[in-house]
Amino acid sequence: MAAVLLLMSCTPKAEAPEQQAPPKKEIALQLYSLRDDIAKDYAGTIKKAGAMGYTAVEAANYGDGKFYGKTPEEFKADIEAAGMKVLSSHTGRGLNDKELASKDFTEAMKWWDQCIAAHKAAGMEYIVTPSMNVPKTLKDLQTYCEYYNEIGKKCKENGMMFGYHNHDFELHNKIEDKVMWEYMIENTNPEYVCFEMDVYWVVRGDQSPVDYFNKYKGRFVLLHIKDNKELGQSGMVGFDAIFQNTDVAGTKHLIVEVEKYNFTPEESVKKSLEYLLNCPLVKESYSK
Repeated sequence: MAAVLLLMSCTPKAEAPEQQAPPKKEIALQLYSLRDDIAKDYAGTIKKAGAMGYTAVEAANYGDGKFYGKTPEEFKADIEAAGMKVLSSHTGRGLNDKELASKDFTEAMKWWDQCIAAHKAAGMEYIVTPSMNVPKTLKDLQTYCEYYNEIGKKCKENGMMFGYHNHDFELHNKIEDKVMWEYMIENTNPEYVCFEMDVYWVVRGDQSPVDYFNKYKGRFVLLHIKDNKELGQSGMVGFDAIFQNTDVAGTKHLIVEVEKYNFTPEESVKKSLEYLLNCPLVKESYSK
């Protein structure tokens, strides 16, 4: 069995004359990948994503109780009409200096009450904070960990999970000799807070995604599958090793994000999905 696994790879092979269609797989799309298209043609862009074969979406345009200007119910209906489901959303509210000093999250949690209600109405399973400012002190970072635990507890009470999405700065920045991202993982409650690992940004942070899978087993429920441009384009992200170690990571969902493009955004997003559909290391489902 081990010998067989060594032969499996995401590296494209020469096409056979009568190549079989790739299997259907549960793959979500971060809609930020099609940000310009969706701004011009919301309905048409969503339909195209569903037609490509994506099965779920992660939103990136929440504001004042709406998604892309639509009510939660409208957004959910639009996504489902395109043959996909609503999985997750990127949004967040940082703490101001007064809140950091006092650890009084009262006003912040009022914002989160509305946010969580809207996401629940949209059918979301996850709410993910996409980034944060680098705290000046370890005390402030600890306050953020407590804040995230409180948000996560409220999300769980509403049938959702709260998560945090990394870039490379959380790995490059040390606060009082502590790696920012590692401190966050170690000081948030796994019952309330998961992590959406952006594998590309971990590599750009000069670290190995698989090493983090093994160090913090089960914490990476969501994976942002990303490359410099289209998936597999740069050769710098070790996707084979990542896909062979998702069990230890605790992964339940793969989410494609494409931020830069060699082609049109639509074509780049389509090619990225095809890369995963044709990769034998990618499971048909991570949630079952």
